[in-house]
Amino acid sequence: MELRVFKNGMLGSNGYLLWNDGEAALIDAGVPAKDIIEAIDENKVTLKYIILTHGHFDHICSVDEIKRKAGGSVAIHTDDAIGLTNPKYNGSTLFSGESLIFNKPDQYVKDGDILKIGNQEFKIIHTPGHSPGGICIYSKDCLFTGDTLFYRSIGRTDLGNGNHDELIDSIKSKLFVLDESLAVYPGHGRSTTIGYEKNNNPYLRL
Repeated sequence: MELRVFKNGMLGSNGYLLWNDGEAALIDAGVPAKDIIEAIDENKVTLKYIILTHGHFDHICSVDEIKRKAGGSVAIHTDDAIGLTNPKYNGSTLFSGESLIFNKPDQYVKDGDILKIGNQEFKIIHTPGHSPGGICIYSKDCLFTGDTLFYRSIGRTDLGNGNHDELIDSIKSKLFVLDESLAVYPGHGRSTTIGYEKNNNPYLRL
């Protein structure tokens, strides 16, 4: 699998373009659409999915433009799909001063669903806490955690729909059971590993 990291998203959000055997997926769409389109064209891949880890505007603000120019099926958890059509839920009114509304998703995902890119499978892990429909995307050698788990930190839970206890339980019961060598690519900041966070994250030290 090939992976390109974009660190220039809204409010410092990360976007991840990954591809295998000619098919690609974009994880989170908060980065400038032109950068994503250029990378897709440069690598001569077809965008199959735009997977949104949750419905906050700094992770979805470019979704409609990217889909319009590159295609791809927009996927989000049922419990966070409201973020695409409700500015109060997605936080755009609070943080940007604009009420941003986006198109409805093409498909809804739930815990345990499998999305396939080329010959590589990605499993959806529902990790509520930062938001009710927050998800992580897991493959054999990497984990994309959105705003659930960061390097030495965790997602905030004070945005109106968050739940701190639920977030901690999601991380400990669903992520910390994975291989400690697993690379973690979060929605903001630098990458890390499951093992490092188990031993060093001040919010989660066991």
